[in-house]
Amino acid sequence: MILVVQRVTRASARSGDELLGEIGHGAVVMAGIGAADTPEIVDRMADKLIGLRYFEDSEGRTNHAIADAGGSLLVISQFTLYADIRRGRRPGFTHAAEPEIAIPLIDRFIERLRATGTAVETGRFGADMAVELVNDGPFTMVIDSERDLA
Repeated sequence: MILVVQRVTRASARSGDELLGEIGHGAVVMAGIGAADTPEIVDRMADKLIGLRYFEDSEGRTNHAIADAGGSLLVISQFTLYADIRRGRRPGFTHAAEPEIAIPLIDRFIERLRATGTAVETGRFGADMAVELVNDGPFTMVIDSERDLA
């Protein structure tokens, strides 16, 4: 599983004219599910995300997690995080999970985040979306389950 986490002052996701999700202060989380991902990996990534301290305290240090900062999350499923660009000019996506695997895992990820009491908005799986955000900092992290889960 790969997450791209961007701290934001506000963000939204739309599909056409339909507003799918909108947050103020918090983070946009682009979430890619890999073909080898399991429910256990998804749970551990949700727990890691909730516990990470990337919001500033009164002294400007990144000492606050999402709950401490009173922030919300906007989670967008994004299989393109698994783009393989090693050969040629067209990316391949063979390492991304197929929808029948990815949908239940992304739903589990979102529910695990919500179970902590964090406000979580979402896009729509497989939809063509316009995601707008104002990056705060800017502050962006890439979290990779293969690299970052010990």
